Amino acid sequence: MFRSLIFVPGNSARFVEKAKTLHADIVCFDLEDSVPATEKLSARKIIAETLSRRQEYSAQVYVRTNSLESGLLLEDLRAAARKGIDGIVVPKVSDANETLEIIKQVAMVEAEKRIEMTVMPSIETAKGVINAYNIANTDDRINALIFGVFDFLYDMRLDYDERDASGYSYARAKIPVDARAAGVDAIDAIWQKIDDVKGLVNDATIAKRLGYSGKCIIHPGQIAPVHKVFHPTKSEIEWARKVVVALGEAMEKGSGKGAVRLDGRMVDAVHYKQAKAILEAAKED
Repeated sequence: MFRSLIFVPGNSARFVEKAKTLHADIVCFDLEDSVPATEKLSARKIIAETLSRRQEYSAQVYVRTNSLESGLLLEDLRAAARKGIDGIVVPKVSDANETLEIIKQVAMVEAEKRIEMTVMPSIETAKGVINAYNIANTDDRINALIFGVFDFLYDMRLDYDERDASGYSYARAKIPVDARAAGVDAIDAIWQKIDDVKGLVNDATIAKRLGYSGKCIIHPGQIAPVHKVFHPTKSEIEWARKVVVALGEAMEKGSGKGAVRLDGRMVDAVHYKQAKAILEAAKED
């Protein structure tokens, strides 16, 4: 489930600890924008130590690294690559060649640590928007694209106006189309005004109509409104029920096949976990 991805400053042990109680679909410990350069090292240590207690977090756990261009990516990956991590978010990804280099570094660290990680490139530049499909289609580790609206507007030399989305409407609409064409999900940008729930709901509703699976958020109070907007659709619930029926014996009792063909595609333990999450989400709301 990608309804909500909440960014948690990786340099704050208090916020990282509090994230255990959050019911977002993804808790993403941040090593990038919310962490000053002088605190990157301590943030890596906090995150590495936290991931040793991964079982205390019910949400999926991701880490947002610094960009490839920053020169800090490899150090961030080595700190984040711990048993139990679900994936990483990499900011400011601009083209397929850059993505290949990111994947190369991810693969190297995976081999060192003997783990696997999924990758979410964040599209935050004009070049990234133009190349979004090629970025999404680079490697099987990529499971979603993220739209970073504020860095995109900075790159375009435009000001943000919450009443007028024309400056980023093309980019916002293109990314989920490219993601879907590549067979992955798309997660929309944050809504900055944490006390404006009405504005958040309106913005999330637009995102859903554009084809986004969920939204990035920056405050726990934004989780419930976003989940309500991105309630599983009838087709998602129907798919989830089929997966649970097809894999239930294998997943719950250890008997039967661990991977089966369903509607022309292979489904396995990962899809079973997704299916259970969808059905739980449908019950929640």
